[in-house]
Amino acid sequence: MKFLERLRGPLAGAWLGVLLCLAFMAAPTAFAQLERAQAGQLAGHLFKLEAQLALVLSILLFIVERTWAARRAEQGQGSRLTLNLLLVLGCLFCTVLGYYALQPMMEAARAGQGRFSFGALHGASSGFFALKGVLLLVYAWRLA
Repeated sequence: MKFLERLRGPLAGAWLGVLLCLAFMAAPTAFAQLERAQAGQLAGHLFKLEAQLALVLSILLFIVERTWAARRAEQGQGSRLTLNLLLVLGCLFCTVLGYYALQPMMEAARAGQGRFSFGALHGASSGFFALKGVLLLVYAWRLA
């Protein structure tokens, strides 16, 4: 577990790099170079891959943070519920709600079904993605 504790910072930094690359390079380039439908498909695939990566990393980091916090709490040096643990849980929440809950609704909206427009759902999804980036930035900063 000590090895994983040392990897928290690099993992968080690499994950943040993936988010920034998707948001500021991959998605804008796709929409600048491809037809809108093709760009949307490519961006959707990239965000799906990021969501899968986010699930794996957030669960792994949650386990490491929880173990670290429990060890420190047993030594009388803090609580089992730490800010780092909450930041990782926030990233997990943003991924689950922002991608896995909203993506099916976006597909339905694209087909003309559901009570929300595609634009509104896309905006909400983008907001959760941005919030995840901010939470991850704070987490990585705290580990640096």
